[in-house]
Amino acid sequence: MPFVGKKIKKCPNCGSKKIKVDKYSGETVCENCGLVIAESMVDRGKEWRAFDHEQMSRRARTGPPRKVTKPDKGLSTSIGGGTREIARKVHPKKRYQYYRMRKWQRRLTESKQRNLSFALSELQRYISFLDLSQSVQERVARYYEQALDKGLIRGRAIESVVAALIYAVAKKIGTPRTLEEIEKASGIDKQTIGRAYRYVAGKLGIRVVPANPVDFIPRFRSKLNLSQKTGSKAIKILKKAQKKSITTGKSPTGVAAAAIYIAAILNDEDITQRDISNTLPVTEVTIRNHQKEMVDKLGIKLKDVK
Repeated sequence: MPFVGKKIKKCPNCGSKKIKVDKYSGETVCENCGLVIAESMVDRGKEWRAFDHEQMSRRARTGPPRKVTKPDKGLSTSIGGGTREIARKVHPKKRYQYYRMRKWQRRLTESKQRNLSFALSELQRYISFLDLSQSVQERVARYYEQALDKGLIRGRAIESVVAALIYAVAKKIGTPRTLEEIEKASGIDKQTIGRAYRYVAGKLGIRVVPANPVDFIPRFRSKLNLSQKTGSKAIKILKKAQKKSITTGKSPTGVAAAAIYIAAILNDEDITQRDISNTLPVTEVTIRNHQKEMVDKLGIKLKDVK
C-alpha cells in the first residue's frame, strides 16, 4: 500500500478528513466512503502482556540505559568474580581456563578504558564529598572523555583535570563550589586546579560566566545553621548591591558571606565574623571590608556589629 507508514490526513477517494485508525485490525478507514486507505500496519508494541511490575521487569528484553558515568557506558561484561568465587563455583578442570581468560581480558583493556575507570571513580568521590547533583557528574564525565580523546590529559594529573571540570560545570549550572572546597575534596592545591581549569576549559570551549554571589547563599546559610528568613534577607541585600554595582569585580564568596552577616545582625541572630570565617572559605578581613562597603552604600543601619 502506498500510504502505509504515512500519517493520513484526508481520504484520497472522497477528500474527507474523517479518518479512523482501527488498532485491532490494523486498518486505516475513511468513515465517509468506507475506503480502506491502509492495512497491515506494523504493531510496534510489546508482543507479551504483564499484569504486575514483577512480570514486566522479568519479560522485558532491554537492559539499562547507557551511563556516561561508567567507563564502559555500562555495556561491557567482566569475566568471573574473585578467586574464591571461581574456586567455589567452577569445576577444578576449568579453573585454569577461567584464570587465563580473566588475565587476558585485563591485559586487552585499552589505556583509555583504564584512564576513564580511574577518573570516573575519582569523580564519583568528589561529587559525593561536594554534595553535587547527578547532572553535574554526567556533564563532567562527558567533558572528561572529550578531553581524553583530544589528548588534553597528557602531562597532567587525572585528579586535577577532574577537579577543574567540576569547578567549571558546577559554576556553569548555578551550583558553584569554591576552589578551596574542591581543593579539600580532591587533595590537589587550588593553583594546580586553576591552571588545569584555564587550559582544559579553553581547549574544550567551556564558556563560564563569573559566579553569582546569590547562588552561594542557600548553601552558606545551611552551613552556618541560620534561619531561612536570614537567607532571604541576604539575597535581597545582594540584589540591591548588584543594582548599584557594589559587587562588581569582587569575590562572590566574600560578598555572599558579608551579605549573610548583615542579614543575620538585622534578624537578631547571634553570629560573629569569626564564626563565619571559621565555617566558610572567607577571611574575617574580607567579610569586614565588604560588610562596611555594603552598609555605607546601601544605607543599612546595623544595631550591633560583632
